Amino acid sequence: MADTRNDNLDEIIQGCLRKKEKSQEMLYKRFFGYALSVAMIHNKNRDNALEIVNDSFVKVFNQIGRFDNSLPFKSWLSKIVINTSIDKFRKSNKNIFFDDNETFLVPDESPNIVAHLSAQDILKLLNLLPDIQRMVFSLYEIEGYSHVEISALLKIPENTSRVYLTRAKKRLRELFQMYFNTNYEKIGNR
Repeated sequence: MADTRNDNLDEIIQGCLRKKEKSQEMLYKRFFGYALSVAMIHNKNRDNALEIVNDSFVKVFNQIGRFDNSLPFKSWLSKIVINTSIDKFRKSNKNIFFDDNETFLVPDESPNIVAHLSAQDILKLLNLLPDIQRMVFSLYEIEGYSHVEISALLKIPENTSRVYLTRAKKRLRELFQMYFNTNYEKIGNR
């Protein structure tokens, strides 16, 4: 039996190629939640994330002819949302001074209780990080970018990317300890 959901997606994409508003609306509604979840990883402000999602869909509709339908649409959309998040981050942080003189390494000691955290709990912890640390952490740890790629994307020195990742991990461990100590019963009862 054919997968009607994918056949339907192919029809929607074909409609988007022909600039049909109904097809664009259907694509937007179908993938809005997914795009928002990707944007929220990189932005703690929901309004900024919504703006990124909308900007991303404008790019999707303008570049739909470049989509290779032999690949998953979500992967292509995710790349666009991530790149739009990076563009917005760079634009809003162009005058930030990136200090790459202070380099220190913190051992990565992952607590076992992490498996009991929900995605929402993790997002709350990520949102407590400074913007630059959250962006570097999410690009490196969640999206799988290298420090060389992050350096080029954010226009910061490679060493600075490493420092921000280290600081983010250290701060997340501290935040986790505070969260774990105050929410022990909540996490333990899941």
